[in-house]
Amino acid sequence: MNQTNVNQTATNATGGRTRLVIGNWKMHGNLADNAALLAALRPANPAARIAVCVPFPYLAQAAQALAGSTVTWGAQDVSAHSHGAYTGEVSAPMLKDFGCAWVLVGHSERRSMHGESDQLVADKAKAALAAGLTPVVCVGESLAERDAGQAIAVIQRQLAPVLALGAQSVCQMVIAYEPVWAIGTGRTATPEQAQEVHAAIRAALDGIGAGGIQILYGGSVKAANAASLFSMPDIDGALVGGAALVADEFLRIAA
Repeated sequence: MNQTNVNQTATNATGGRTRLVIGNWKMHGNLADNAALLAALRPANPAARIAVCVPFPYLAQAAQALAGSTVTWGAQDVSAHSHGAYTGEVSAPMLKDFGCAWVLVGHSERRSMHGESDQLVADKAKAALAAGLTPVVCVGESLAERDAGQAIAVIQRQLAPVLALGAQSVCQMVIAYEPVWAIGTGRTATPEQAQEVHAAIRAALDGIGAGGIQILYGGSVKAANAASLFSMPDIDGALVGGAALVADEFLRIAA
C-alpha cells in the first residue's frame, strides 16, 4: 500500500522546483462523496504533482482509490509520539501503514483551536520524518499581526524550532505559508504580498542550506487566482482548502 518515497527536488522551468498542489479536505467528506471525488482525480495527469490530505477515517478509502495513480495522499495531523497511552492521537507509523506520503503539521486551525506551540509543530515534523513521511509545515500570521507590521517576525518565530532541526531534516520538508486572515475568508494575499513572505521564508531556509525546498501558498486559492500566484518566483504551488473538494476546480488549479 505504501507510496513511492516523495522527492520534492524534481525540476521545472523556473527555480528548479516542481509545482506541488495539495488539497486539504479538513473535516469534510463521506464515503459516497469521497468515492466520486477520488474517482475524478485518479486519471488526472496535470502539470503539477497533486496530493490530497484527508480525514483519518478515510485514509484507507483514499489509499484504495488512488493506488497506482499519480495522485498521492496524506493526513491532516500527526502525533509527536510514535506510540503509547495517548488516547485519540494517531502516530506517524500508523499513517505510514496506510500509504501516506504527506502529513500537515501546524495548520493555523491546529495552532489556534488546539493551542499547538511552535515547538510542538517542530516535534510533529520530526516524528513524521522518522516514519518516512513528508511533513508540510504550515506557518502564517493573523490580520492583527499583519496590520502591525509583524508578519515576517511571526513567520520567523514559527519557523525557528523547525530550522533548528537542521538542514538534513528541513530538506525533506515542504513549507506552506497560509496567512490566517485569508483562510476560508475568500480574501487572498496579492501575489506580491505572498511573494514578499515567501522570499523571506526562502532566505531563512537559505541560511541553513535548505533553500531548494518547496514553499506553498495557502489561503482561499482557486483556479481564478492560482496562475497569478504561481507566477511569483518563490511560490512553488498551493495548499488548497475548499476548492480541493471540487474535482474540476482542484484540477484547474494544478493545470
